[in-house]
Amino acid sequence: MLLNLGLYLLLVAEYTILTVLIIVVVFFALLLILGIRKSFKLKKENERLDKISKELAKKKEEDYKDFTGGHMYQ
Repeated sequence: MLLNLGLYLLLVAEYTILTVLIIVVVFFALLLILGIRKSFKLKKENERLDKISKELAKKKEEDYKDFTGGHMYQ
């Protein structure tokens, strides 16, 4: 009888440990998936900002325009 009770407690302990391990693995897998998703989003945003930066750099600067010609205190 005592042997059966010991085996039962051992099985319960193993089942509890297995349940905790499964919960921990699922939690860290979720964190990993969210981190990878965030990484892809940041990479996409960085590429978009680089493209905008390159477009702005390519734009030709406008020539200086003299705006004092119509000033009333000439």
